[in-house]
Amino acid sequence: MNYIKTILDNGLILLTIPVPYVRSVAISVFVAVGSRYEPDEDAGVCHLIEHMLFKGSSRWPTARAISETIEGIGGVINASTGRETTLYWVKIAQPHEHVALELLADMLMRPIMDPEEFAKEQRVVIEEINMLYDSPESLAQMTINNLVWPAHPLGRDISGTRESVRGITRDKLLAYMDQYYGPPRVVISIAGAIEPAQTRDQVEALFRDWRKVPGCDPLPYHNAPHTEAKVVFKDTEQAHICLGFPGLSRNHPDRFVLTLANTILGDGMSSRLFQEIRERQALAYSVDSYISFLRDTGMLGIYAGVDPSRAEPALEAIIRELRRMRDEPISADELTRAKEFNKGRLLLQMENTSAIASWYGRQEILPGDVFSVDEVIAQMEAATPDDIQRVMQAVLTPDHFNIAVVGPFEQEDRFQQFLSAL
Repeated sequence: MNYIKTILDNGLILLTIPVPYVRSVAISVFVAVGSRYEPDEDAGVCHLIEHMLFKGSSRWPTARAISETIEGIGGVINASTGRETTLYWVKIAQPHEHVALELLADMLMRPIMDPEEFAKEQRVVIEEINMLYDSPESLAQMTINNLVWPAHPLGRDISGTRESVRGITRDKLLAYMDQYYGPPRVVISIAGAIEPAQTRDQVEALFRDWRKVPGCDPLPYHNAPHTEAKVVFKDTEQAHICLGFPGLSRNHPDRFVLTLANTILGDGMSSRLFQEIRERQALAYSVDSYISFLRDTGMLGIYAGVDPSRAEPALEAIIRELRRMRDEPISADELTRAKEFNKGRLLLQMENTSAIASWYGRQEILPGDVFSVDEVIAQMEAATPDDIQRVMQAVLTPDHFNIAVVGPFEQEDRFQQFLSAL
């Protein structure tokens, strides 16, 4: 699938991807800023900006006006804040493409930032943070992030803290927008039933006055040895266990090898963790592994929810599977299944116009090459069992091994001995 890249006179990057067999249009607007750009005192400001852009703009002055404009014609609009990017997206039937573009342009370039709405949205975000702390699984994830990326914005929750959100002012939001919201730090990626030249002309007319912004790079991260087992007491029916290791960066040559290794370890019902922890030993209902790739680091994580009385046996079983991944070669058949799993998932995903727009837009906004689906598949096909073991040996190291447990445990050092079991 080919895409057309256009750089407007103001530096705005536009990607158009015609998909002739659909009748929808998906628009993704990526802004190159996220939570890792924030110092501690501003933690949560990017997430709060994302919320406030839905509270009213010059032509659509209320949150209801914004939502009704899209939902009233059968479309979907939403946004999300990440560690390195913020995404605003709309999916709409093709005849309404221009309405969606007009609305996004007004939201991004002419938000009202009403002081009363800002005060209300601060309270809403604090309730969102409260909800995360009430969820033991979310709390375990937040804790392991802090252990894997200690003393760094990457280790904080994207929403910030209750204290930091209370301290953010409307002027701070506007200052961040002046710093980051505008070309060349924005990519608009549009996929679907479009005519590229017509879409380009619409985007140029709507966004040509968006002024350039200076931006800056985020605080870098350098993986340093850190190993810790942290217990957070919560009176829950389950123990929520997370294990974490610093992973690979987004442009690391072995990132596709790690993707395959993660599939074998814990992605899906055929994975080793699922088969061993759930199917064979019945220690958990939910168990999986996951990966993330960032600018200069990444993460390999494992999660399991288990009966508190079986937390130790579950940890022993998980660590045993990690040692197998690191110390023993995988079979050729296992690797073939992992390749087919990822190829199939990727091809199915790319039948969705939103996924297509996101695929190219996310790669374009971040440093590094833009890969087609076929190029990613070729990279995965080239991986060997030796590659899997080599990457697992590099990632699964005892001096980067961290454990977070949320559950009804009073002893803070209860799981400390497992750090030496890897």
